[in-house]
Amino acid sequence: MRPEAHLASAADLLDTILAGVPAEKALTNWARKNRYAGSGDRAAIRDIVFDGLRRQRSLSWRGGDQTGRALVLGRLRADGIDPETVFTGERFALANLTDEEREAGQDIETAPDPVRLDCPDWLWPGVQSSLGDRAEPVLQALQSRAPVFLRANIAKVSRAKALEVLARDGVEAVPVELAPWAIEVTKNARRVRTSEAYLDGMVELQDAASQAVVSTLLKHVPQGSVLDYCAGGGGKSLALAAAGLDPIVAHDANAARMSDIPDRAIRSGVRIEIAATPPKGQFDCVLCDAPCSGSGAWRRQPEAKWTLTPDRLDGLNELQDQILSQAQGLVAPGGILAYATCSLFSAENGDRIQRFLADGNGWDLVESRQWTPIDGADGFFLAVLRREAPSV
Repeated sequence: MRPEAHLASAADLLDTILAGVPAEKALTNWARKNRYAGSGDRAAIRDIVFDGLRRQRSLSWRGGDQTGRALVLGRLRADGIDPETVFTGERFALANLTDEEREAGQDIETAPDPVRLDCPDWLWPGVQSSLGDRAEPVLQALQSRAPVFLRANIAKVSRAKALEVLARDGVEAVPVELAPWAIEVTKNARRVRTSEAYLDGMVELQDAASQAVVSTLLKHVPQGSVLDYCAGGGGKSLALAAAGLDPIVAHDANAARMSDIPDRAIRSGVRIEIAATPPKGQFDCVLCDAPCSGSGAWRRQPEAKWTLTPDRLDGLNELQDQILSQAQGLVAPGGILAYATCSLFSAENGDRIQRFLADGNGWDLVESRQWTPIDGADGFFLAVLRREAPSV
């Protein structure tokens, strides 16, 4: 497929997604109906679609409308490409521009801040209050594609060895300072899943800030039992197990989310116990990577930015409070309760911890950290709390 055909297909897909079809479903359906498209074509179209979703408001401003065609037009203008060279009406290309389209669209510098920075209007005050002078650079970072990060599985290899094995398969990568095992792929990221390093469990896909959450937690829990209370796919369970903590128990309210953990654990050479129902007993550490807005990872899941509502955020806050309340009883005296989100908002982070501590329930805040996309990875928050041990 020619680049003009990629843009035309992406415009159609964006219309489908704007009409309410989830992006992944729309892309999968398109690939099934267009089997002539090779992997390179599918990847190129996917990139255009996700770029359009990340920059939906600013590209619409430049393109003059809220359609897939206008988003493509806005993207070309943003990239300094003459749209007339793309909207040619030739085979598989987008139809010629209309006079209205030539006149439509405005200079992005005249746009209101939430439009220029691709932020829903209702969220803009919360972003400003949560991030202060970092609000604009963080939102600008979320307008771009996220890097690809790997975690060197130190249960099997050193980070240096993982980089060496990746290089043999043409995957260029560099170490990242955010975490001692973090690796950023700089070239040929699509080769990772077929590489020896990945297939043999030497590396796992995991954002560098997510790894930093684990490395920070390990300072407070160098050994002992761990319950990953909201385990999901098990990325943090795997990282904790690779670092030598044992036993690791993974639990999630939706057990189906953990379906891949056993195979991933085997590939990584670590042991993780799966608890489909809430476990009993107490642990040296309980990690709650709570459900959240996902705002720190919106460049990976840009649809979530536009579908979040005030009611949905309030519901998440209630769920986060509930999870903290439930999890505290699973921590042994003197143990650690760790609360994490991939959110940038104080409402999901510090506010929840303040509310929890305000109950006077025998906890001390040991450390609180926040990472944002301007640190080089996704946005993450971590609060480490210690349960008071009974007096002797």
